[in-house]
Amino acid sequence: MSLGDRQTRRARLVLALLAASSSGAALAQTVTAERLDRGVVAAASEGDQGLLVSWRSLVSDPTGTKFILYRDGKPITPAPIANTNFLDKAGTPRSRYTVSAVTGGRTQAQSPAAPVAVEGYLSIPLDLPAPRTAPDGTPYTYEANDVSVGDLDGDGRYELIVKWYPSIAKDNAFAGYTGNTLFDAYTLDGKKLWRIDMGPNIRSGAHYTQFMVFDFDGDGRAELAAKTSDGTIDGTGRVIGDAKANWAEPGGAAPSGDRTGSTELPDGRRVAQLTGRILKGPEFLTVFDGRTGRALATAPYDPPRHPDTANPDGEQLKAVWGDGYANRSDRYLAGVAYLDGKRPSIIMGRGYYARSTIAAWDYRGGKLTKRWLFDSAAPGNAKFGGQGNHQLGVADVDGDGRDEIVYGSMVVDDNGEGLWSSGLGHGDAMHVSDLDPSRPGLEKWGVHENVRSNGGIGGAMLDARTGEMLWKTMAERDTGRGVAADIDPRHPGAEAWGSNSNELYDVKGKVIGARPRQMNFAIWWDGDLSRELLDGTRIFKWDYANAASVPLLDPQGLMSNNGTKANPALSADLLGDWREEVVWRTSDNKSLRIYVTPYSTEYSLPTLMQDRVYRLGIAWQNTAYNQPPHTSYFLGTGMKTPQR
Repeated sequence: MSLGDRQTRRARLVLALLAASSSGAALAQTVTAERLDRGVVAAASEGDQGLLVSWRSLVSDPTGTKFILYRDGKPITPAPIANTNFLDKAGTPRSRYTVSAVTGGRTQAQSPAAPVAVEGYLSIPLDLPAPRTAPDGTPYTYEANDVSVGDLDGDGRYELIVKWYPSIAKDNAFAGYTGNTLFDAYTLDGKKLWRIDMGPNIRSGAHYTQFMVFDFDGDGRAELAAKTSDGTIDGTGRVIGDAKANWAEPGGAAPSGDRTGSTELPDGRRVAQLTGRILKGPEFLTVFDGRTGRALATAPYDPPRHPDTANPDGEQLKAVWGDGYANRSDRYLAGVAYLDGKRPSIIMGRGYYARSTIAAWDYRGGKLTKRWLFDSAAPGNAKFGGQGNHQLGVADVDGDGRDEIVYGSMVVDDNGEGLWSSGLGHGDAMHVSDLDPSRPGLEKWGVHENVRSNGGIGGAMLDARTGEMLWKTMAERDTGRGVAADIDPRHPGAEAWGSNSNELYDVKGKVIGARPRQMNFAIWWDGDLSRELLDGTRIFKWDYANAASVPLLDPQGLMSNNGTKANPALSADLLGDWREEVVWRTSDNKSLRIYVTPYSTEYSLPTLMQDRVYRLGIAWQNTAYNQPPHTSYFLGTGMKTPQR
């Protein structure tokens, strides 16, 4: 049996024991952790004192595991160490590092050699797509947008999947042609593996194409799942459906003086409300091979925009979704969930402002099979209508070993039935984790838009199991931003804040001072257990004593994504120890940069990517309004040591 096989078997047993001890779930409900290598990486240290080398601790490592670090084949740790980072003051850009685990007195094989981030980042060159022209003659270019990761070839290292965003992409509220969405896959060494073109029948914008990268069939290699249509071209050049079909509404110029049924393009032209929109034609769900981009399986997308998919008109769509121009019916969410507690399922959502629908799919044995469909329009589900967010979360909120879908102000159980609805309505941001370690189970912090209909509640902390409101903040208008993270070690648990006030709250809802200006992402970056603030292309430390944000990283030549959302391409524990890396695109869109922490830490935790809630959070991070991932346990100052 190979080392990888032994690690996989051990990881299964460890996670089974964890599930049983934390939730009482049966040992049969096991989840196989991703088989990862040590992810060794070296980066310039704080103050340029040498190279900080860090590596993964795995959930399969027995208690007491220690490590030997080698530079150019020779050990440089005086003895095996328990920590997972080491400051090598003699390291140079030409140094090559490997690590061996020592378990039970036996030294394991050395890891692959580490890349060295001399300037604090690894650079991944990109193949910038050539400019194109829309059907109405509008030229457009591309920029690198959201990024996801998966082990596409099964070697224990992540590859990067990049979503290319056309410059004429649009929010659902706006008419006009949007250009084709593209996907590329790259290795960490910068080798391009394939390109997928979603074609002219998938509109481009934040709400249209959510792409899930995960090992759905359990073969040790990740696939990509996304909504497709006629004209989608896979990574081998094969076309899905009808290659000549173009279902976009021709629309055209708006009547003179018409502003109610038209929209203005960036060049000042006004076009009819239906121009460029896609109201008819087939819709598919496709799983693509991670190694080649080849389409492996395709099924009709469920739920369809209308039972008469080929011939719906605006009035029919309005009756089903609440408007007749595909603003609501074409808002999609996506995720990955272990609905049976054993293997991952694909989650595809459609709609959240009024009607909310969620379909669960299994990809097994080369085939797509629908597991269940939840529909707020079904009899008995009226309270679940209009409760969706601009993103979702996935976690086992009821402790039965199987995941639920946290769909904004509502939760759908693992069996596809509604679990609870808070009635707080739509929101732009939410966070699900063990935010309050003094309470059993998980909590959900969310901010809300519909304050006129929910009693004036702008933000609320809920029990994730039941939806019980633990505390709330009031607002007179839409609360568009909100964060929950442990940023003040003087107060147990996570702190929470939102754009509806200038106050920072402890996890019990008590005001503890002024909030940070940053309300975007949170990141574990420096050496302590508190979380830092990631906003735009900068990282800040919250100086709680002076209520000020102190810059830790302010790199130049980079761009954030998605307009005012200003999120990174990706933030995740991709390499090294448990601290997170952040991925940004360069201003010229010719490369990605993976920034690595320069700070030493005394804490050694298992890689966050082998925590189920966190790993699923990385999968859905690209969904609509991107949100930062969280762990299934409280990770912060005063935390308990996570079980293995």
